[in-house]
Amino acid sequence: MFLRVTGTSTVAEGKVDPVHQFTIEPLFGTDHWSIAGHNIAFTNSALWMVITTLVLIVFVGGGAKKAQVPGRWQMAVEGLTGFVDTLLQSNIGDAGRKYLPYVFSLFTFILFANLLGLLPLALVGIHPFTATSHFTVTGVLAIMSFAIVLIVGFAKHGFHFFSLFVPHGTPAVMVPVIFPIELISFLVRPFSLGLRLFVAMMAGHVLLEVLSGFVISGTNAGVGTFFLAGVPSFLLMIGICALELLVAGIQAYVFALLTCVYLNDAENLH
Repeated sequence: MFLRVTGTSTVAEGKVDPVHQFTIEPLFGTDHWSIAGHNIAFTNSALWMVITTLVLIVFVGGGAKKAQVPGRWQMAVEGLTGFVDTLLQSNIGDAGRKYLPYVFSLFTFILFANLLGLLPLALVGIHPFTATSHFTVTGVLAIMSFAIVLIVGFAKHGFHFFSLFVPHGTPAVMVPVIFPIELISFLVRPFSLGLRLFVAMMAGHVLLEVLSGFVISGTNAGVGTFFLAGVPSFLLMIGICALELLVAGIQAYVFALLTCVYLNDAENLH
């Protein structure tokens, strides 16, 4: 017997492969498209990133009416914009306002990508894919933020930007030791930034798949096993799903927050 659960995992004889949901597959027969030997297939991951972008555009466009009496949609957009603006103001100051379009887009893209991957669309035959569960996606987002930090830092401070790696008041004799440590810590930032989001999203989805396997196995094993293992696993899945919704928002917030902190270093050399 072959079944399909949560849109991406294959169930064969009651067994669930928890990592099958992360498989990147080419779509629309583009698996043979290549440039200079590199495959450029349009994949399920790319499709859901496009969908996320379109949802973001519709969300912002629909709430940009600027009515004197704002509706719920406009209030939602203005609320998120004000939230990100406050985040920039508290971490960077007035100089942070010019980064509002980028940080807002970053925050909402990650938030929507996380939430879309949690929707039970498999019930209607649509298999969602969480793009942020791949380090290639979160890593690129982190590199984008890190690149902006470097550009701003060198454009505003020149080679004085390297003073960021020597904390104020450091004795001269300790500079040769402190400087490489601070530099390595700085260079690790994009890796840790992307890894944090990737791990959080992947772990939650794997846990849900494992629990779904318990439910299916318990159901196939008989009534007693179903009530002993299947029902508790199903109830736990409900709680994990609620927790994953919270994690989706928290991870988007943390990514945007750390981006603001790094931009503050570039702006103010703290």
